[in-house]
Amino acid sequence: MITHLKLNKYYYMKFINLIKNCIPIIQAPMAGGYTPPKLVAAVSNTGAIGSFGFSYSNPNKINDDLIEVRKLTNKVINSNFFIFPETKIPSHNELEEAIDVLKSLPLNAKYTIPSKPFFPSLDQQLEPIWKHKPQLLTFHFGLPPKYVIEKAHSNGIFVGVTATCFEEAYEIEKSGSDFVVAQGIEAGGHRGTFNSKAIQDKKLSTFELSKILVKQCSIPIISAGGIMNGEDIRTFINEGVVAVQMGTAFLCCHEAGTNKVHRQYILNKKERNSVFTKNFSGRYARGIDNEFISLMDGKVVLPFPLQNTLTAPLRKEASKIENGEYQSFWAGKEFKKARSLPVDILINELKSEMNN
Repeated sequence: MITHLKLNKYYYMKFINLIKNCIPIIQAPMAGGYTPPKLVAAVSNTGAIGSFGFSYSNPNKINDDLIEVRKLTNKVINSNFFIFPETKIPSHNELEEAIDVLKSLPLNAKYTIPSKPFFPSLDQQLEPIWKHKPQLLTFHFGLPPKYVIEKAHSNGIFVGVTATCFEEAYEIEKSGSDFVVAQGIEAGGHRGTFNSKAIQDKKLSTFELSKILVKQCSIPIISAGGIMNGEDIRTFINEGVVAVQMGTAFLCCHEAGTNKVHRQYILNKKERNSVFTKNFSGRYARGIDNEFISLMDGKVVLPFPLQNTLTAPLRKEASKIENGEYQSFWAGKEFKKARSLPVDILINELKSEMNN
């Protein structure tokens, strides 16, 4: 147990009371258009917690989405952001080689060398947050600056950060954040390690990680990764976590922003598995295996988020012609258990399964 850190009992009890008044399910904050206001609102209106993935969004888009969601719900919502790493600019030769690799692929697109700024300003992204005050504010890939946590608290907003190991959870608790999102290796999308290259990633399962953190941490733990049904939820709640975070389970909901081909790749349940790749974005993420991932193995890949910017035209072109072999279809290890349902029906099924 982390005993030498001073627990802020005021924020602890306020957060616990907020969670107790909700269904213990947080719809994961998936970036890239998967979480439009209608999905977030639909989840929150059931009594669970809907989340925006604002990682790449500009302040105007964030502001518009927060305005729109409040027309649809007054319940608890979460807004999530990436903590982008400092990016070393590759040499001109590396940039040209990375472009040449993409040009050699069967699908053609127009590529340009990424230019600064390589990622959005967190301070600018957060301006709409301070205006609209969603109840939860979460971060992926590392800790936000101390002043962000303090400002969130001054606005009555609780702060959570993703951890993939105890050492990261320790830093989260030490930072004054209110809760930890324990991301297991089964989770879809980007691996939330603090180190951008995932060096020394212990690759703990969601269950292993949650069990360690519940025992060792003083702040609440939320489990994320491979959780697809009510039985899974009950298992984690019985281990002492306060809630679970589910992303892949919502990808095929009617209100989600998931495109048609992505839904097909999930629901068709062909002989494909989810795999880790950094080929799309430059950072390890779990998605459904496809031709792009295979063809790019061993090839030059720029660091995150430059590779993500570089491959954007390819993914856009593939989406336009409905070619799933060159799109990044992020999904968790258990994606074949996903259901195509309206949000309210899915939540009701999850609740029923929890109570059986």
